[in-house]
Amino acid sequence: MNPRTPIPRRTLGWLMLAWAPACLAHAEHGAATSFLAGMGHPVSGLDHVLAMVAVGLWGAQLGNPALWVLPVVFPLIMAGGGLLGLLGMPLPGVEFGIALSGVLLGFAVAARQRPPLCLAVALVAIFAVFHGHAHGTELPEGADGLRYSLGFVIATGALHAGGIALGMVQKLPHGAALLRGLGGIVGVGGLYFLVKAVA
Repeated sequence: MNPRTPIPRRTLGWLMLAWAPACLAHAEHGAATSFLAGMGHPVSGLDHVLAMVAVGLWGAQLGNPALWVLPVVFPLIMAGGGLLGLLGMPLPGVEFGIALSGVLLGFAVAARQRPPLCLAVALVAIFAVFHGHAHGTELPEGADGLRYSLGFVIATGALHAGGIALGMVQKLPHGAALLRGLGGIVGVGGLYFLVKAVA
């Protein structure tokens, strides 16, 4: 990398290189053994990140009470999905459900969809089960499930908060259009993972 490249661009470049191998990956079995592993798991796959950021974006776009209800519901229901995965209860189409969450939540922001709160909560909750199940099935026997689960719930909340912070762009001039554009980017990313899931 050229040493004359501006520092923010250089930093972004290094981050992208570091993250690239993990974009399609979930944690390997045996890797989920601690609170820190749980914190790292939600950001280990871009498919997870897109959906979790989209929850924050949509909450910000919808405003109160969705602004705080959606980011609270997702981690709570996700923890339940994680328990199902930990107990070995099968859930068909997990990868498909995770990818679809990015598509539908992203395009909901892009299309400025404003359903009743109960429908928005139901949609977010359904997708949270898939994300949680993926986390739970990757927890190996003997690992500290409580600490790991606490870690991934906190990391998920942080990603939602990041989405909300990005969603505040709507308060700027032309911000509503920028927010819809961010939703479109998430939706297109979700389509990529959806194709990978069904291929």
